[in-house]
Amino acid sequence: MSRDEVRAFDRWAIEQLGLPGVVLMENAGRGCVEVIVQRLGGVAGRTVAILCGTGNNGGDGYVIARGLVNRGATVRLAIAGDPGRIRGDARTHLDVWRRMGGAVVPLDLGGDIVWQVKELVIGADLLVDAVFGTGLSGTVREDYQRLIEAVNDSGVDVLAVDIPSGLDCDTGLPLGAAVRASCTVTFVAAKQGFANPGSATYTGVIHVASIGVEPWSMPPA
Repeated sequence: MSRDEVRAFDRWAIEQLGLPGVVLMENAGRGCVEVIVQRLGGVAGRTVAILCGTGNNGGDGYVIARGLVNRGATVRLAIAGDPGRIRGDARTHLDVWRRMGGAVVPLDLGGDIVWQVKELVIGADLLVDAVFGTGLSGTVREDYQRLIEAVNDSGVDVLAVDIPSGLDCDTGLPLGAAVRASCTVTFVAAKQGFANPGSATYTGVIHVASIGVEPWSMPPA
């Protein structure tokens, strides 16, 4: 699926089928949790760091955090950007996380981001990248490029949510910088850019997770 096809599919599921976006996000996050459980051989007693952005990709991250805690994991969750900008479905899931007593670490993108990422991942079995999703276009801002580079230099196994942050959905090329994940859990279908052989450097092993409705159910445009 291309970026435009992803958007069209989401609109169809929400507007035509009546599946609320908050439910689609819940399903997507649960799919990621299942892959994490398989990858770690269970998560009880494990520590997972989750790095969220301020958009819907971050919303998936809050669902993942809740699902992992429910299964006995220790979760460290950080938000890259101003939490006040978080809206809609992502805000709903962030609020649930907070009401559960889940802590949120705000990252200072203007500060020593390398040190902050090291603090986030120290002792972690996995780092979940939920910063940018498939809607990203244009060159990644310099402060986020530094964040991505810090993630890549962290030495921790990385699982990307839907697409590695900074990777272009349609071309499979980095938009200035992109997370190098060991594993990517993408939603609904593989993304067009994954056909670019060079994208494997960033995606690692690709898993396709359902969000509760499949692309072949959608009538042709």
